[in-house]
Amino acid sequence: MAELGAVDPSIWRACAGTCVKIPTVDSRVYYFPQGHAEQSSSPPTFSPLAQSRPSILCRVLSVRFLADPDTDEAFAKIQLLPVDPSRDPRVTEPKGADGNGDDQVVSFAKILTPSDANNGGGFSVPRFCADSIFPPLNFAADPPVQNIFITDVHGAVWEFRHIYRGTPRRHLLTTGWSKFVNGKKLVAGDSVVFMRSNKNRQLFVGVRRAVRSNVDCGWRWDCPPGSPKEEENVGGGVREGFSRNGKGRVLAESVGEAAELAAQGMVFEIVYYPRAGCGDFVVRAEVVEESLNVFWTAGMRVKMAMETEDSSRMTWFQGTVASAFVPENGPWRGSPWRMLQMTFAGLACIKCNILLTRGCWMFDHIDVYGNISMNGTAMSDLALPAAIGHQILRQEQPNEELVRGGKNSDLHYSQIHALNKLYVARYSG
Repeated sequence: MAELGAVDPSIWRACAGTCVKIPTVDSRVYYFPQGHAEQSSSPPTFSPLAQSRPSILCRVLSVRFLADPDTDEAFAKIQLLPVDPSRDPRVTEPKGADGNGDDQVVSFAKILTPSDANNGGGFSVPRFCADSIFPPLNFAADPPVQNIFITDVHGAVWEFRHIYRGTPRRHLLTTGWSKFVNGKKLVAGDSVVFMRSNKNRQLFVGVRRAVRSNVDCGWRWDCPPGSPKEEENVGGGVREGFSRNGKGRVLAESVGEAAELAAQGMVFEIVYYPRAGCGDFVVRAEVVEESLNVFWTAGMRVKMAMETEDSSRMTWFQGTVASAFVPENGPWRGSPWRMLQMTFAGLACIKCNILLTRGCWMFDHIDVYGNISMNGTAMSDLALPAAIGHQILRQEQPNEELVRGGKNSDLHYSQIHALNKLYVARYSG
């Protein structure tokens, strides 16, 4: 297989989603094999040694930003080196150290409607995209029209006819759009991401694939394993050449190999596909360590921020911790992975891990008395709890009876039940 070409980090982040966090080279991170396994199509085989290390402190040796040659989905290859926690200094990294705060591109994502995805039709361009991303039209012409050239994540250039017409008038991509839909095998529910470089005003386009709504991450520790891999057919039984069920992006064998090398203290590489609902299994050590003294109990009221599918805004869900559980026995003794069970208004009771789950829950900067800043963008319009009557969870001494863990983990299990205090507010009332 030919070596994949690197994608510009700014383009990659816009395609992956503004909430996705990728650690920088030489930063300290924790690697969680169980989270890695959830990107696999089937349960990997882990040795007893790997299962005794549910969390491993590492240094990031390299990061490559890539795009899937079949689906155009953004993914990253991250090379990690396990380190000894007792010998590796805890250096406080500067704000924005994850390198995700650049503003080198302006982007806009749109979920395709059935009309957009009709390979005989055109694409209805939202006004913001037309005004902020595309070159300006000459509205003195009748009709205002231009040809635009947009580069995809693999370097291929696509030509589109951009016109302003209709009653009422609207922006459309006409000629060239059907070719793009067919070439990228787009269906309703997929998203296209249009981007403009602030440096040279070059235009780019990326794709986010819709995932079947009844399918979670490849498989889950709390779900029966061994489910057969589904095959997806679209439009009259025509095979797309890839699965839309979100499974199989990472081979089970590669997950087991990475976990084994990590447990042995050897250099290893992981492949990470950012996807809604899946856990971030490589997390900045500072984020983990800042959260270790939070004491979780049933009944805590929480707020969870999630990015909308089109990346246009953040939505906050209010919920309650139903239970906090860390296994005392078994192969993953003391693992914090998906240790909280929570209920959210309008959502079913879900198991998730505030510390580890999807980067859109991981704000680098938060001030409950003012604004949230995420990826360099002010988020003052978010529905944060009022400063009065709310507080960030206090750091408290954990209950030793609640959590006991294996001696081989790089996290201290007298504190392992702590999750990220930055993302949860306790109501004093």
